Amino acid sequence: MNIMDFNVKKLAADAGTFLSRAVQFTEEKLGQAEKTELDAHLENLLSKAECTKTWTEKILKQTEVLLQPNPNARIEEFVYEKLDRKAPSRINNPELLGQYMIDAGTEFGPGTAYGNALIKCGETQKRIGTADRELIQTSALNFLTPLRNFIEGDYKTIAKERKLLQNKRLDLDAAKTRLKKAKAAETRASSEQELRITQSEFDRQAEITRLLLEGISSTHAHHLRCLNDFVEAQMTYYAQCYQYMLDLQKQLGRCFPSNYHCNNNQTSMAPVPSASSNVSSPALTSTSGLVMTSPSNLIDHKECSGSRKARVLYDYDAANSSELSLLADEVITVFSVVGMDSDWLMGERGNQKGRVPITYLELLN
Repeated sequence: MNIMDFNVKKLAADAGTFLSRAVQFTEEKLGQAEKTELDAHLENLLSKAECTKTWTEKILKQTEVLLQPNPNARIEEFVYEKLDRKAPSRINNPELLGQYMIDAGTEFGPGTAYGNALIKCGETQKRIGTADRELIQTSALNFLTPLRNFIEGDYKTIAKERKLLQNKRLDLDAAKTRLKKAKAAETRASSEQELRITQSEFDRQAEITRLLLEGISSTHAHHLRCLNDFVEAQMTYYAQCYQYMLDLQKQLGRCFPSNYHCNNNQTSMAPVPSASSNVSSPALTSTSGLVMTSPSNLIDHKECSGSRKARVLYDYDAANSSELSLLADEVITVFSVVGMDSDWLMGERGNQKGRVPITYLELLN
């Protein structure tokens, strides 16, 4: 027998097997043939594997969206991964925002209040961007990769063996059907032999599939460890971000009052200075430990104690004759006037007198 004859016979046998399975499957669907049911334990294992695969896919995809919201970037990373090449490094959103803030602050002038604050905020945003990049890298390695390996590796093997089990089950039931239809003794003996072979192959494949499916419990334990790594990575990231913002708040708090940061409903109101002096009026304390004194409390205090000294933080050009121009680092006398806007104090330098904005001052003891 040459190779061609062997291949022809093999193709014919495969075609016959395929046809037999197709007929058996169709008759089962039509209720015209019996179906061998898998044992309850194996069915439960199959259901558990399918459930694990479904939810792992959903968690995997949504975690990818969480870590990289840009769909185009995700597609690009996927292509580079399939090509086994490293994706080019790109600036992320916090880093880009930080760079814009730094550039804007530099152009406005680092010596100005707004420019200085922008630069400080920009530097913090860039640090957050770096932390974000580290979170993505750590999560991809310790969480996403194991989930993806299960979907593309372990579960594909399970699905392959499950399909083989289905085919062996169809072969077994087809052999049972042929045995029932066999009339002649010779045909019946042949059918019984075929049934023994198909039963043995089915039992063997069922055992192989069962062993693979029982590994799902180990997969859950592994994914639990990966989940813990992901939580720790997130915890580190959010702790870093919180510390960065806390440091930024303290830096801004040296120059700006607390209600400047959180005055959402009165954005047009100028801020009052940070209470670095020993003010005895009622105060609030923020999570950063900064003492926050409200404008009304500050005014009430000055009305009781009279005038006091204040150091000028930034240059200020008077907008009209009722205001007093200021030079950074000079010390002036300030006091409140009943009925004056709480964002302003009356300033005095020698014989010069005029309104000055509280945000430009640091009250001294």
